[in-house]
Amino acid sequence: MLTTVILPLSLFIIMLGMGLSLVMDDFRRILKYPKAATVGLFNQLILLPIVGLLLANAFGLSPMLAVGLMIVAACPGGVTSNLITYVAKGDTALSISMTAIGSVVTVFTIPIVINLSLTYFMGEGQEIELPILETMMQVVGITILPISIGMYIRHKKPDFALRMEKPSRIASTVIFMAILLAVILANLESLKENFVNLSGVTLVLNIATMSLGFIAAKIMRLDLKQSLSITIESGIQNGTLAIVIATSILGQDDMALPAGVYSLIMFITGGFIMAYFGRK
Repeated sequence: MLTTVILPLSLFIIMLGMGLSLVMDDFRRILKYPKAATVGLFNQLILLPIVGLLLANAFGLSPMLAVGLMIVAACPGGVTSNLITYVAKGDTALSISMTAIGSVVTVFTIPIVINLSLTYFMGEGQEIELPILETMMQVVGITILPISIGMYIRHKKPDFALRMEKPSRIASTVIFMAILLAVILANLESLKENFVNLSGVTLVLNIATMSLGFIAAKIMRLDLKQSLSITIESGIQNGTLAIVIATSILGQDDMALPAGVYSLIMFITGGFIMAYFGRK
């Protein structure tokens, strides 16, 4: 019930809330800020999986946990990254644009990254299989479809959508925390066994990707607001989507553990960013 109905439905609601905050200009804005958006999306779609792969090997994770880490690395940013960017006074429009584009592009990249990860870490004869086309359709159903519905509501009922924007952000955060707690409680024993190792690799992944995001933005001479947005988008992933893919699509609760621990870590680092830059 939790993995087959509640988790996908919860993610659907979260992504619907994201859609209420989006308009077509958020996608067109990429044309306005091509350099900033390209840097951010390159970090998120290319660098993040590479760093995840290197760290999974460096920390000697078990095949199951290594694939779980790669699922996190394959996911786009989410509502949380937009909220952190807003509070930290980054370029919120750029953050929303990258999240929107990332959510579309990762429909195609997530199955590829996960399939390659399964083969690499679990061998050619591994029993867990990920049908690419079916997975793409499932990801569309729990991400693109609710986002599209939310955008349609925003287009038809803009006043209603604007009134619902703040409540939907709060609801998304509450739902995400509830999902995280449910995953932790359901896998408490496994988490106890692997927490030390997972907390180390997820912390390094989070800090490394955010650092690379900031460095890349500065190399490209982007301003501080844009650099901050790219930093956050590079390190704050859609943990809910990672958990749903691991538990609902792959049916492997242990694979959700890296996403659970990563989510805890990113709330801590994200809180620090909000506290530090929010005052400036």
